[in-house]
Amino acid sequence: MSPPKDMVSLKDVAQRAGVSLMTVSRAINYPEQLKPETLQRVQQAIASLNYVPDFSARKIRNNNGKKVSTLGVLSLDTATTPFSVDILLAIEDTAREFGWAAFFVNLTSHQDDERTINHLLAQRPDGIIYTAMGLRQVTVPERLKDQNLVLANCTTKENNFPAYVPNDFDGQYQAVRKAIEMGYRRPLCFYLPETAIASQCRRGGAELAWREAGLPPQDLRQFHMADGEGHYPDVVPFIEQHCPHNIPDFDLLICGNDRIAFLAYQVLLTKGITIPQQVAVLGYDNLVGIGDLFLPPLTTVQLPHHEIGREAVLHLIEGRESTGIQTLHCPLLVRQSM
Repeated sequence: MSPPKDMVSLKDVAQRAGVSLMTVSRAINYPEQLKPETLQRVQQAIASLNYVPDFSARKIRNNNGKKVSTLGVLSLDTATTPFSVDILLAIEDTAREFGWAAFFVNLTSHQDDERTINHLLAQRPDGIIYTAMGLRQVTVPERLKDQNLVLANCTTKENNFPAYVPNDFDGQYQAVRKAIEMGYRRPLCFYLPETAIASQCRRGGAELAWREAGLPPQDLRQFHMADGEGHYPDVVPFIEQHCPHNIPDFDLLICGNDRIAFLAYQVLLTKGITIPQQVAVLGYDNLVGIGDLFLPPLTTVQLPHHEIGREAVLHLIEGRESTGIQTLHCPLLVRQSM
């Protein structure tokens, strides 16, 4: 009978493989030093016992010789895209500010799940942040459910973990309310796919602002992009359809994100339609390094990626007891496109 996985030791592995403790240690740290058949025997013992190496003894110590608390970050595509890398930068900066050490484990495919989780838990982190690129619903790996875990830019179906996410509903609500105050009455909306959590929230915010202003519901024309990255170019025929003879039948284009706005600019300007004199454009995200490069500069809503990362770290450091979804403010950045 195998010992419980949380109690499996190096000695257990050595006994199962019929080798010394030193041989097991070499198999983990210096596998190239072992004969292939010996290495295979040890690896089979590790797999059968579900052993996770304990690297906690290697934790960094401060100048006083005291162990530094560590924060593990499971990054689902967050490190591979420019849109959400601010989350990781904020996590690292905040952890350092409070004397914690942070390490990052990137998760890009389901095939890597087990190996990635093993590597994460091997460091014996004092807290774990599970973060994703783009607000989405995730499934927390079973072995992380009993850990000190907080979600950043993602949620679960059950909402049983603390999760810090953008307040997309209020962000779009404030943006559309501002547009109404500025006199726009013929908006055309081209949102992200209906399946996207953010898209549902943003549409709801726009509808509330329109309804509160007492404007005719049919005048708020709303459409969604089809699922998949390959459908971004669909914005081109969509706008052309609403510009018969190069005359737009809308005075404001509400875009699901800044990438849609980028394509919209090209279509409108190519048709000789001026921004914002003939058509105003409203984006969403404040895409890193891009927002100020639109001509004219794009009015958009800022995703609070920095705040998401910081609050997730503070949740762990301060030992906050709150759970469920915690929304963070998405400020409107008014520029010259509206």
